[in-house]
Amino acid sequence: MADIDPKIPRRAGTPLPLPREVALLLQGGGALGSFQAGVYQRLDELGVDVSWVAGISIGAVNAAIIAGNPPHRRISRLKKFWLTVSGGMPNIVLPEIDHIREAAHLMAAGAVATFGVPGMFRPRLWPAMMMPEGTSGAISFYDSAPLKETLDACVDWDLLNDGPVRLSVGAVDVESGNFAYWDTRGPDGPTRIDARHIMASGALPPGLPPVEIDGRCYWDGGLVSNTPLAHVLEHQTEDMLVFQVDLFPAEGPKPRQMTDVYSRAKDIQYSSRTRQVTDQYLRLRREHKAMKALLDKLPPDLKDDPEAQRLRQMLDRGSVNIVHLIYRSRAWESGARDFEFSRSTMLDHWSQGRGAVEGVMHKGDLIARNIINGKSASFDLDAPDHLKEKNA
Repeated sequence: MADIDPKIPRRAGTPLPLPREVALLLQGGGALGSFQAGVYQRLDELGVDVSWVAGISIGAVNAAIIAGNPPHRRISRLKKFWLTVSGGMPNIVLPEIDHIREAAHLMAAGAVATFGVPGMFRPRLWPAMMMPEGTSGAISFYDSAPLKETLDACVDWDLLNDGPVRLSVGAVDVESGNFAYWDTRGPDGPTRIDARHIMASGALPPGLPPVEIDGRCYWDGGLVSNTPLAHVLEHQTEDMLVFQVDLFPAEGPKPRQMTDVYSRAKDIQYSSRTRQVTDQYLRLRREHKAMKALLDKLPPDLKDDPEAQRLRQMLDRGSVNIVHLIYRSRAWESGARDFEFSRSTMLDHWSQGRGAVEGVMHKGDLIARNIINGKSASFDLDAPDHLKEKNA
């Protein structure tokens, strides 16, 4: 059984030459979010200090806990949250036999659908069709009020807004369909983030109700994009190392039964945007590199031209290296894995998050070379011993 408290020394020597800006990007994925907690725990143990966290849905929750606590308390607060939400089902030790694990997995997911998740959401007393039109109860199956209490117990909101770690979380405006980002150091001025913004980012319909903020109602940001990568890269101002935690793998086996179809379709739906954004920005960096090379060849009088100077400022955003840490589904997991909150599965996801970081650090020399040389690239972990690199 996975252990949430492995006996590994904390704050080892940093395995990479870190730039000043280190970003941790956390996708939505419900119960899979404990994988993100495991990732952060191992990065912390390795001495990788994160300066910017950005999240969608459950990623916003983990990001808020990281930004809203001092370094020595972040892991304990992440543990508190995940032990709370996985507390509805006992930690039963099961044999590593796929059909037994799958049966227990589906039963646990069914229990969540029936009874909700402690500290996160609970079923409503009356069906939506019996509630007054326009009320939260009429447009959602569950009440998310418990999540506010849990967040308030795990997050210091003043530190989150005024502390050293930048936080960005995204949601979707229900009426306009536009993406909204709340950022404690936004380009148009900081947003004062509280529990409402985190809950809005994870308000996935029709299960959870929209959250009203300043007269507008918001749903889960994953409806538009399940990754905050675009927001972070659009506002990059210097060399950056990005750890992008992907909870839904782009690649997977061909489905063999209906439960596989649901699972595979969800992977494709929520992973495709991440690949699209990564490829788009690496292509832009290649174009920027070519334009900067051309600017360097201009004669002195043209180099000093205001238009040339303005163009150079637009291109000088620094290099970016994106490290993808990808969750790999177990053979016994189904399309219900993002709402299966049993304690044993939570611990397994947490352990996998730690392992994903280990897999990358074993090939860290490739990443380190790019950081030192000021190059841009993305690194995809396809398997424990295989690292794929895409250069800009």
